Amino acid sequence: MIAHVILWQPRTGLTSDERRNVLVALAAAVQNAPTVRSCRIGRRVKHGLPGYEQMMSDDFGFVAIIEFDNIDGLREYLRHPAHQSIGEQFTSAAAAALAYDYEVVAIENSSDLT
Repeated sequence: MIAHVILWQPRTGLTSDERRNVLVALAAAVQNAPTVRSCRIGRRVKHGLPGYEQMMSDDFGFVAIIEFDNIDGLREYLRHPAHQSIGEQFTSAAAAALAYDYEVVAIENSSDLT
């Protein structure tokens, strides 16, 4: 499976309507792109314990994780017109963003990654 992971920090002054527009565009992208297998979004939580949390120099408050069966599915999604719309929404609404793609397997299959 391929996980398309987006870390996102909204720009200062982003209105609730603009935030809603980003979510609407994301929902449309994942519903209209046939290769998307699942999509989850979330808000960062902080536990307050000493360790890695304090070492993060950037604070990305939101995540979107979009899953595909394979790299070809990701490529098709990235070329899909629905992705173009969400890309524009994310870019205009973000103070900062990161996007990374990962091949993900169950831990018992971790030898597949070596």
